Amino acid sequence: QVQLVESGGGWVQPGGSLRLSCAATGGVLSVNTMGWYRQAPGKQRELVADISDGGIANYGDFAKGRFTISRDNAKNTIFLQMNNLEAEDTAVYFCNVFQRKFGLPFNYWGQGTQVTVSS
Repeated sequence: QVQLVESGGGWVQPGGSLRLSCAATGGVLSVNTMGWYRQAPGKQRELVADISDGGIANYGDFAKGRFTISRDNAKNTIFLQMNNLEAEDTAVYFCNVFQRKFGLPFNYWGQGTQVTVSS
């Protein structure tokens, strides 16, 4: 069973930066996509960014130019560098692993880490 451990959330003032980390352990396959999603109160969960095992990254429109996702395949760990944060970025950020086993899709989620941007 894949387990995800997230870290790096917290409070920051507008314009500030935070770096999130997510380490996956357990049945992680070599071929997968790892990413971050977020959910603000009263809103649907949305993609922040994800990255394939080959290093191909995909970003939500709001994240382009401000956030950077990276990964360490050897450690099954991803990082999300968030710069120039805005109040609208306040949300719970969830780590996700998507992989296929025997052709079947599996999604795993972390418990979430709170990011609060306010003055």
